[in-house]
Amino acid sequence: MISLGIDPGTASLGYGLVQELPNGTLQLVDYGVIRTAADWSMATRLQKIYDELRGVIAAHRPDRAGVEELFFARNVSTAISVAQARGVVLLALHGAGLPIAEHKPNAVKMAVCGYGGADKAQMQEMVRLLLGLEKTPRPDDAADALAVAITDLHSYRLHSLELA
Repeated sequence: MISLGIDPGTASLGYGLVQELPNGTLQLVDYGVIRTAADWSMATRLQKIYDELRGVIAAHRPDRAGVEELFFARNVSTAISVAQARGVVLLALHGAGLPIAEHKPNAVKMAVCGYGGADKAQMQEMVRLLLGLEKTPRPDDAADALAVAITDLHSYRLHSLELA
């Protein structure tokens, strides 16, 4: 089972693909970021996100996807642009026929670190350890997306057990 994790954003959208092997081991498939320029129109930025994400889906053929839910404290304009990117992401994933789960940021931290208040450094180190990597994945948006994919696989497995 391969999950595509997404950390939404308009300037830098992180994606990460993680496979759960039959023995329960997690394995890195791929990760990266989709970048857009601040001087592009919002429509151009969203089109680039859509097109590149569809390319990632076509290249790797994930079985499912996890998307981090929107969290914002103060900056409403940033939240609106991230919400627009999330909409395009959900459209691309749905159009590809992927089952989609949305994960709250603190649930991702809990699933990966065992603590909902984990900081970025703790999250990145746990992603590195869980995937058996020599170095922490960079940039941060890609590491965050891998954490979402890991969370999605754990969540799917637990939900499957509950239904059995």
